[in-house]
Formats: sequence, structure tokens, C-alpha cells
Amino acid sequence: MIVRTRFAPSPTGYLHIGGARTALFSWAYARKHGGVFILRVEDTDVERSTPEAVQAILDGMAWLKLEYDEGPFYQMQRMERYKQVIGQMLDEGTAYRCYTSPEELETLREAQRARGEKPRYDGRWRPEPGKQLPEPPAGGAPVVRFKNPAAGMVAWKDLVKGYIGFNNSELDDLVIARADGTPTYNFCVVVDDWDMGITHVIRGDDHVNNTPRQINILRALGASVPQYAHLSMILGDDGQKLSKRHGAVSVMQYDEDGYLPEAVTNYLARLGWSHGDEEIFSAEQFCAWFDLDHITPSAAQFNTEKLNWLNQHYMKQADNGKLAALVRSRLVARNVQIGDAPVLESVIALYKERAVTLNELADAAEVFYLDLHPDRGLLETHLTLEAAPALRDLLERFKGIAWEAPAINAAIKETVAAHGLKMPKLAMPLRVMLTGQTQTPSVDAVVALFPRDTVLARMARHVQ
Repeated sequence: MIVRTRFAPSPTGYLHIGGARTALFSWAYARKHGGVFILRVEDTDVERSTPEAVQAILDGMAWLKLEYDEGPFYQMQRMERYKQVIGQMLDEGTAYRCYTSPEELETLREAQRARGEKPRYDGRWRPEPGKQLPEPPAGGAPVVRFKNPAAGMVAWKDLVKGYIGFNNSELDDLVIARADGTPTYNFCVVVDDWDMGITHVIRGDDHVNNTPRQINILRALGASVPQYAHLSMILGDDGQKLSKRHGAVSVMQYDEDGYLPEAVTNYLARLGWSHGDEEIFSAEQFCAWFDLDHITPSAAQFNTEKLNWLNQHYMKQADNGKLAALVRSRLVARNVQIGDAPVLESVIALYKERAVTLNELADAAEVFYLDLHPDRGLLETHLTLEAAPALRDLLERFKGIAWEAPAINAAIKETVAAHGLKMPKLAMPLRVMLTGQTQTPSVDAVVALFPRDTVLARMARHVQ
């Protein structure tokens, strides 16, 4: 058997963390077993599906490097196939037309609720041996319902949650085609999984209640039933259901916020799955290790601090040229003109150990290319009367030395000694004048990155 998995998002919103984890696990399972990973866009909700959301899904998959082998397939392009199968089921007696109006259904449900019963369709149009059905109303447009088995159980061994079973008596006859002829979600999923030969369905546990209905329809069609693995939900940092304020945003927001895709992928892999105590691993290693046995059935908890820690690790390990290209695009978006000096890769090399995100790297880098005007309050705090003479002295020393970190370091130390100051009294105002910041890497290394003329000009604005 060739393993065939699928990721089937609905384009009614953006690809968020929960969906991205589902896609990652489905992709990794196929890769682990040399199988096929399929992308299917479930776009039958015409009113809510948008081209922008479809593109956001495709962009998110590409950013995370989750390459699909087949697709994307769009359900709206498969309508004739769904109608063909519905016609087949009507002919075979596994589905039937139901003329119950929406008003009649609501009256039925209200009466059931009043009696303390679970609201459900009562099967009034379900054909049974010896049952006399009413005459269809004139001009009434029927829905089509699946003739769910009336007795017995439908059960499966979930690859994450273990044994799950439902009494068929709890499942009413599902509408598989609306009155206008359009097929419903649960029916389209079944036909798609059947036609595409899906062997393993890995999806969120919000689909558990759909699974018995889908299994029964597959069996009615004589189709193979996939194995199911239902992933538990992801909670936010505070233990509450994931919301926009702690992660349930578009995956591409993480790109905008300065995260590397390999860090996000690594983080997602550890949301509910583990391989011993391993925390940091490549996508290739993840695929080699991945299994469904080590997915926890309990909810995973999103941890922003851990994601930041991973991102910082991957930034430290990244090639300076790669980081510079990513930072450059961010600076261009800010309308920062990047000059020839300093070389951006040199700035990256100095600052990447201190940054958590690409955006922080861009913040650090832009001060080297802007006409900087430091905050007046910072200047007043650090550019003291005590420091001013030493800074004027240092300005003169900078004019005649070799422009490299060792010589700059020596000039700073000589100036500090000559004026009887402690290093921070000189280094702090120097940092503020050059970068507008009080926290930087070693001040001599920062000064050395700037062209000499820039340093002299920025100092002269404040100490002459």
C-alpha cells in the first residue's frame, strides 16, 4: 500500500497555526513512508471562500516548504462528479429525497427540545419496506439524505485517540445534497477521499463527530475506509483556546513578524509530538523520525517564548548572506536606502547573536543607513557635562587613526584614561550619538562598521 495523505483547508480564512500543524504532520507522514501528499481546497462555501484566502493558503504552504505531490484540487471544479455519485446512491437506495421544509424541521426540533430530546430528523421521508411515503408536495425542491444504518455501531481505532465508537441510532440521516442540488461538506469529503485514494486522514479533533458519518457513506459506496488520526487542539500561552492574540493568525504573519520558516516548522513539529528529548531538528530529520504513536491525545500549548528561542537559534546558525537578503527586503519596505558602507552582511554578523527576529535585525541595521536623530531625552541623559570634553577629545583622535576595531578600541581607552572616566561614561553617549540606542554589541565594533565620515559627522552634531 502506498501511503496517501491530504491537507484539505477551507479558504474561508487564512492558514493559521492549527492548520499549518495539520499540514506539516500529513506531509511528514507521507514523506516518512515514501508516499504521496495531496493539497485539496474545500471551497464549496461559496459565500465565505475568497481568492485571497486561497492564495494565503498557497503562500503559507510555500513559505513552510510543504511541497505537495498532487493538487491543488478544488471541490468547486468537481461538482459533476459529486452529482454523479449522488445519482448512483439514489439508484441503489443508499440515499433518498426528503421534502421536509425548513419550517417543518424547525417545528420538529422545537417539539423535541420541549420533550428534552436531542433535536434530529425523524426519518419521515426515509423509505422502508412496507412504509407508505406521503405524496411529494407540488413544486417542492427536495434535499437528498444519506440512508444511515439504523442499528449497530460505527467504530474505528483512531491512530491518536484510540478506540472511538458511535451508535448508529445517534446519527440521523445526513443531508448530502441541498435543495438547490449542491452537495454538502461531509459528502464531498467522502467522494474526494475515495477518488484520491487517501489512506490516512490526519486532521483536527473538531472533525471527530464527522468521522462516523463519513465512514458509513464510504461503506455504502463500497469504498475503502482510510485510517484516521485526530489531532487535539492547540491552546494559547494562557491555557485558553488559541485566538488571534496568541497565535491563531495567518502563518504569513510569522513571516511578517520576522520568524524564519525553519524555526516555525521545527516549533510546529513539537506541538503535540515528540522524539525523546529532541528539541531542535531539521525538516528532513523530522520526516525520518515522525510517527503517529508519539502524538499526545491531550491538547498542546502554544509557547511564544519557546518559538522565540528556536528562532534565535536558527538565526545564529544561518548564513549571513541569507539573513542579509531577508533583512534587506525589510529595509526596502521601510524605504531605507542601503548604501555601500557598511556592508549589510557585516552588520548582520555583528548583531545576529543579539536578535530574536529578522525585524529586530532590521531595527539594528537601519541606523547605519538613516540620517539618524537620536531621542533628545537619551542625549540629555547620557551626554553629560562630564563626558562632553572626553567626547570632543575622542572626535579628534578618531580623525587620525586606522579605521579598524583595534585602533578604535585603543583610542577609546586612551581617552577614558586621559579624562579619568569609567568606560560607560564615554561608551554610552557614543552609542546614543551613533545608533540612538543604549544597548549594542561592543562599542568599538559598532564604531568600526560606520564609515569614518559618518561617525565624525554624528559626533560633531552633539559635542562641538
